Amino acid sequence: MAKKDYYETLGVARNASEAEIKKAYRRLAMKLHPDRNPDDKTAEAKFKEAKEAYEILTDAQKRAAYDQFGHAGVDPSMAGAGAGGFYGAGAGSASFADIFGDVFGDIFGAGRARGAQVFRGADLRYSLELALEDAVKGTEVRIRVPTLAVCEACHGSGAKPGTSPAPCRTCGGHGQVRMQQGFFSIQQTCPACHGSGKVITDPCPTCRGEGRVQHTKTLSVKVPAGVDEGDQIRLAGEGEAGESGGPPGDLYVQVRLKPHPLFKREQDDLYCEMPISFATAAQGGELEIPTLDGRASIKVPPGTQSEKLFRLRGKGVKNVRTGHVGELYCRVSVETPVNLTERQKELLKEFEASVRAGGARHNPRESSWLDKIKGMFG
Repeated sequence: MAKKDYYETLGVARNASEAEIKKAYRRLAMKLHPDRNPDDKTAEAKFKEAKEAYEILTDAQKRAAYDQFGHAGVDPSMAGAGAGGFYGAGAGSASFADIFGDVFGDIFGAGRARGAQVFRGADLRYSLELALEDAVKGTEVRIRVPTLAVCEACHGSGAKPGTSPAPCRTCGGHGQVRMQQGFFSIQQTCPACHGSGKVITDPCPTCRGEGRVQHTKTLSVKVPAGVDEGDQIRLAGEGEAGESGGPPGDLYVQVRLKPHPLFKREQDDLYCEMPISFATAAQGGELEIPTLDGRASIKVPPGTQSEKLFRLRGKGVKNVRTGHVGELYCRVSVETPVNLTERQKELLKEFEASVRAGGARHNPRESSWLDKIKGMFG
């Protein structure tokens, strides 16, 4: 029985790239694998066809022979015909371990040795305390960060200057080894070189073969206007140096706001509390209050009660992301006078008597409260 065309079996064009062939094979393998179709002999046969087609078309020499001579160029039973019968592992000779290695290796990067591994450096975190004014207006600060930097003596190789690391004999310099565990063939990091693919026989005395040394570097950090508590500023590539020539990590500068003596921040709004005298609250007046941009004034109407909240538009914080500007809220607190003289006490008594004579007209909240008391106790 004539064999089906390999390209047709995988459903790809004759000029398909290796990546397209692998993708088509993965799709068919996951669909037709015998473990997923235990009672379907047709699926098993199609799976073997797909496996054979995949092995031929992903090998450059075999694919060239197939394209020129067809099945005669790759079938060992037809040796001597065509191009001399390039021999390739047929579908029947492939173990299930090899099948899983191909499918899952291409998906998860664990099937075939990918060469020595390099490791990205660790990310670092730095806590930066800022005054509220600096966070609101933006600033530039210099920080000192302890980190692991590339050893200048060996340039990160870990080997003594004038020498080089040797390829690992266990993995042949690939950084990975294949372990056969019954049904499965598993690719894992080489235990001898820990994935680097190299072994240092004569370590660098400066870094003791690590390729990295402890170092403190000074960096300039631009803090944008409007940052808030917990915001992070990312400095790409300013983290720890990578191992085996890997890229460095990043540095994350996390903002912490120092307590302010006057203002409390809530998102884009600022809050402050201002004590006012009894006379100002009763008669009204104009108050000068501080802002982060200077000074402003508010008009206090006569009869202002304690805890009244005044709003100043656009005097809050400009949001670092949206550009929205918050408000400044000033809460007044009526202060009771202390350390009164005898004369001041007499004047207050006279004032109290005159207010009592006016009844609820001067103390409406007190009168309402007394009415509630009377209602409770009859």
